[in-house]
Amino acid sequence: MTLRLIVEADGGSRGNPGSAGSGSVVIDAESGEVLFEVARYIGIATNNVAEYVALIAGLEQAFLHDAEAEILVRMDSKLVIEQMAGRWKIKHPDMQQLAIRAQSLVRGKSVAWQWIPRELNSKADALANRAMDQEADSVVSLFAQAATEQKVSEVAPQAASVEFNSEKPSSVRAPGEVTEALTTIILVRHGRTSLTESKKISGRGGQDPKLSENGVSDAEAVANELGRLGNSGPWAFLPKVDVVVASPIARTQQTGKIIAEQLDVPIFTNDDIAEISFGNWDGLTSAEAALRDPELWESWRGSWDIAPPAGEALVDFDQRIQAGLDAILAEHAGKVVVVVSHVMPIRGFIRSVMQAGVSAYWRPQIAPCSISILRCWGREAAEVVAMNSTSHL
Repeated sequence: MTLRLIVEADGGSRGNPGSAGSGSVVIDAESGEVLFEVARYIGIATNNVAEYVALIAGLEQAFLHDAEAEILVRMDSKLVIEQMAGRWKIKHPDMQQLAIRAQSLVRGKSVAWQWIPRELNSKADALANRAMDQEADSVVSLFAQAATEQKVSEVAPQAASVEFNSEKPSSVRAPGEVTEALTTIILVRHGRTSLTESKKISGRGGQDPKLSENGVSDAEAVANELGRLGNSGPWAFLPKVDVVVASPIARTQQTGKIIAEQLDVPIFTNDDIAEISFGNWDGLTSAEAALRDPELWESWRGSWDIAPPAGEALVDFDQRIQAGLDAILAEHAGKVVVVVSHVMPIRGFIRSVMQAGVSAYWRPQIAPCSISILRCWGREAAEVVAMNSTSHL
């Protein structure tokens, strides 16, 4: 006999956007017995994001209990119910990504959607408020046992952190002891611009565009993800952010301010972490630059000391980037620093801590508003925790 389950879900945001949490309840449809209660602390997010997170958490728990169950989803969010039922369009990029994730969970499953008044969704609402109050995730299992709460901090550590050393380099092969303070650097590339979206070259001293509409959404999404540090999600084992440092260019300043405002931390500017200058090639596509200066273009690619016309060679750029890293390590020693910069400076930071060759300037992929994480004990030791993480986008 197929098991029939009810998922009730709700989310809330104190500020919209503000501190957000979600709650989900999985119920046996035949007996009315509550099987699971799931609370998720999200960080800084909107009500709609929190409601989608609640839906996804409830569906995941229900299918974990029985992958073949028939499920009735009940929510007081008319928006989510109508969008998931396919009757309303999903226009906002954040909602589109969350809806895709929810749809992937229910694809091929028996799932129905029902709107209910707010007063009939009190269990899920209470769980969402508890997540916001405690700033923590929890799962309460009431299935076939006495109620026992398993808080995230009490369950087995996730694979990402099981070998993580919170104070020293994690690898047993790291040489010697460290004396410098640990500085955690969260590298974030700026959000998309009109030049990014048209695949045109964009460096220091060029057109200096602001974020596009998609770029603002990118920045908001990465700010939400960074708000989860120290609380929940893949980076729960890292401390919370202390400060934001951004390059002086418009797109990084705009991205940095969105992050700093959502996390309620100060923001500073570092001129040395601005993007490399592409000189006369700025604003062109790669094909246009290659057509304009074919011989120089070919010799410039993969080079260390050849610059574009009126632009910057890697050898000079690298010196500037290393000075920027030194300043950040000196001014924010012992802190968790979000560094909002560009493709080439982020590659330069990674190259430096990896002690890699010049090819490190073109081999890593660095997507808009991606997250890369470095841990640096001054210049004594370093390790790479993550590179080009985009699961939040």
